[in-house]
Amino acid sequence: MSHRTAQILAALPSRSTLFRWLRRAVYTLLLLAFLLALGYAGFLAWVRQAMRVSLPQIDGTISLGVSAPVTVLRDHHGVPHIHAQSLDDLFYAQGYVTAQDRLWQMDILRRHGSGELAEIFGSSALSHDRMQRYLQLRHTADAAAASLSAEDRRYLDDYARGVNAFIDSHTGDKSSGPLPAEFRVLHYSPAHWQPRDTLLIALIMDQDLTTGYPAKLGRERVMAKLPPALSGDLYPVGSWRDHPPAQPVTDLTQPQQDIPDVPLDETQSKLAPPTLSPSADAEYIAALRTLRTDGSQFCDSCRNGSNEWVVSGAHTASGHPLLSNDMHLQHLIPEIWYIADLAAPGFHAAGVTIPGAPYVVVGHNDHIAWGFTNLGADVQDLYIEQINSQDQSAITSSDGKISWQPIEHRREVIHVRGHADVSLDVRVTAHGPIISPLLPHESRAISLRWTIYDSAAVKDPFLDIDSAQNWQQFCAAFSHYGSPAQNAVYADTAGNIGYHAVGWVPNRPNGLNATPIAGGQGEWQGYIPFDQMPSVYNPAEDVLATANSRVTPDDDANPLTLNWEAPYRNERIWKSLLGRTGMHREDMLALQNNVDSTLDHELAQRFAYAIDHTANASTRLRQAADLLRNWNGAVTTDAVAPTILAAARNAFWPMLLQPRLGNDWQAYQWAEHDYVQEELIVHQPARWLPPGYATWDALLTAAVERGLRAEHAPHNLNNWHWGNAHPAEVRHALYSLLPFMSSLTS
Repeated sequence: MSHRTAQILAALPSRSTLFRWLRRAVYTLLLLAFLLALGYAGFLAWVRQAMRVSLPQIDGTISLGVSAPVTVLRDHHGVPHIHAQSLDDLFYAQGYVTAQDRLWQMDILRRHGSGELAEIFGSSALSHDRMQRYLQLRHTADAAAASLSAEDRRYLDDYARGVNAFIDSHTGDKSSGPLPAEFRVLHYSPAHWQPRDTLLIALIMDQDLTTGYPAKLGRERVMAKLPPALSGDLYPVGSWRDHPPAQPVTDLTQPQQDIPDVPLDETQSKLAPPTLSPSADAEYIAALRTLRTDGSQFCDSCRNGSNEWVVSGAHTASGHPLLSNDMHLQHLIPEIWYIADLAAPGFHAAGVTIPGAPYVVVGHNDHIAWGFTNLGADVQDLYIEQINSQDQSAITSSDGKISWQPIEHRREVIHVRGHADVSLDVRVTAHGPIISPLLPHESRAISLRWTIYDSAAVKDPFLDIDSAQNWQQFCAAFSHYGSPAQNAVYADTAGNIGYHAVGWVPNRPNGLNATPIAGGQGEWQGYIPFDQMPSVYNPAEDVLATANSRVTPDDDANPLTLNWEAPYRNERIWKSLLGRTGMHREDMLALQNNVDSTLDHELAQRFAYAIDHTANASTRLRQAADLLRNWNGAVTTDAVAPTILAAARNAFWPMLLQPRLGNDWQAYQWAEHDYVQEELIVHQPARWLPPGYATWDALLTAAVERGLRAEHAPHNLNNWHWGNAHPAEVRHALYSLLPFMSSLTS
C-alpha cells in the first residue's frame, strides 16, 4: 500500500462512526414522523370536535327577535317543520334554522356568485373570481336588490335578520356556540347577510342553468372548418324521438324525419374566428371548458338533467293525480337543496328550498303541487362589438338606425389571501359586459347579453306560488317570474294537472343566434309573452312529462332554443307511463331510479356487429362483442357491457372529429351530442368516414380497441364492472383544498 493510499483511508470515518450517524438519522426521521402523525391526529380530533360542537341546537328554547313564539320540530330525517304566528316570524325563523344547518354553504355560495373565493382560498380561486367579476353577477344582484318591491324587501329582510341572529349568537364574547367548523379551519368569519346575497344565490342558479354562450363560441370555431352538410349533422335542433308536452304521442314506427339545421344569416357566415397557433388553440379550448357551468366542464357525461311528470287520477290507484320530480344538479356536500316545512296562519308550503333564500321553491301546499325541470331556453347572445375612437359601441334600432352608446368602465378589485389585490377594468356596453378577456388570444370585443342583466327579470315570485290554490293563481304567479326559465308541471287536489313553460325568453325577430353576431344586429324586442309559452291543461292523455328535451313543435313561432337536451330520458318516461293504470307512489320512485338505457343498448349491438364483421379481430375484442351483444341495457353497478361501451363512445369522438377539426374537435359541445352519435353510428354516412378506415365497421371496432386501451381495461373484461370503473365520488368542497380532511368521514 502506497503512502498516499494510507492517508486517504485514514481520512475516512470508521465503521462505528458511520453506524452512529445512520442511527441518529433514523431516530430523527422516526421522531419527525411521530410528531407529524401526532399533529395530524390532533388536528383530526380538533376538527371532529369542532364539527360536533357546531351542530344545531334541536332541543330547548332560544330567545330571538320574533314577535311571538315559533316552534321548530325536526323529524327523524332532520327536516325542520317551522310553525310561526306571522309570515315575518316564519321567514325570520327559516333564515335562522337554515343558517344552523347550512351557514358555511350559504357563505360559499354568495362568495362564488360575487367572485370573492380568493379572499379565503388564495390564488387557487383567482381564475374563478376573475370570471365572475367579468360576468358581473354581484353588480347585477345589487341592481336587482335596489328594485325590489316593498313586500319582497320586507320578507328578504326578515330572512336576513334570522341568518344574522345566528351569526351574532355564534360570534363574539357572548356566543352560544362556535361557528361551523369550516369557518374555524379556514380562519375567517362570515359577514352579515343581506337581501343582495339572496339574489346572488338566485343568480348562481341562473348561471348553472342558462349558460349557453360557451357552446356558441365553440360552434363558431367548428363551423369555420366544416362544410354546411357536416356541421348540420353535428347540430340538430330536436329529434324524431321528441315528445313536447302539448303534442300527441309520437308514432315511433314511422321513419325518422331529418330536422334541418336553422340556417345562419350572411353576417354570421362571415364571422369566422381568428386563426391561432396550436398552443393558442389549446388555451382557447381550455377556457371554453372552464366557462361551462352545467357540469360538462368535467366531462361530457357530467351534464345536469332533471325528470318530472304528472299523471291524472285516471292512471293512479287512488284516483288522484301523482306528481314526481327529481331536479338533478351537481352532487355536493351538502346538496344544494334544503328540505323544509313552513307554516303560518293562512300559509303552508313544504318542499325544497335553497340555502340563503326564503320560501319553498318546489313542493306542495294544501291545494297544489308543482315541479321543475330546466327549460334550457336560449337567454344569452354574444355580440361582436363595433367600437369607435370615442370608446362607444354601436346599437341598431328596430328601424335600422345606428346610434353610439358610451362604454361604461367598472373597476373590480379581487382580494387574494396571501397575495396582492388584483384589479380589473370591466367594460360594459349597452348589450352587457365585454367578456373577451376570458378568452385567450381573442382580439375581438365580444359582449354578453343575458336576461339577468335586466333587473326586472330577477324576481322572486315564490311567495305567491307557495300560496296559490288553483291553476289560475299558479299561472298568474309565474307570469311575473323571470329566470331561470323552467318547465313547470302542476297537480291539484281537485284532480287537475297542467304544464307551463315559465321564464323570460328574448323575442328575437330575426331568429335565434347559433354563434356570435355582429354588434348592432339581432337586437332583442322584449320577451316572449307568457301566454305564448308552451302550456297545456288537463290533456287528453292524462299524462305530462318533461326531461329537458324539446317542448316546442316543429312549426312553433317561438322555438325557444336551438340546443335542446337529448330526448332519451323523456322518451322513456312517456313510454313507461302511457297506458298504465293503478299506479302508486312506489311506481313513481321506481321510474325515477330506472337504469335502463335504450340508446346504449342500441349502440352496444352496433359495436358488437362491427367487431363480428371485422377480419382478424383479437380474442379480447371478440369477448367485448359477446358482452355487448348479450347485455340487456341496464346500467347496473355489476354490469360490464356499459363500461366497454362508454370507453368506445368516448374514443369515437376524437377519431371522428379530429381529422377534420384538429384541436378544435374539443370545441364541439351540443346538448344533443348523444343523439348525434346515435344518428352517425346507425346510419353510417360515407361523408363522415375518416381517412384510414375502409368501412364503418373498421372504425367502430377501432373505437372499442382504443377505448379499452385508453381506459386501462383489465385483461379479462368480465372483471370490468361499471360500479368500480365509474364510482360516484361526492366530496366536501374543502377536500379539493385540504385532501387529508377526507379521512374525517371514514
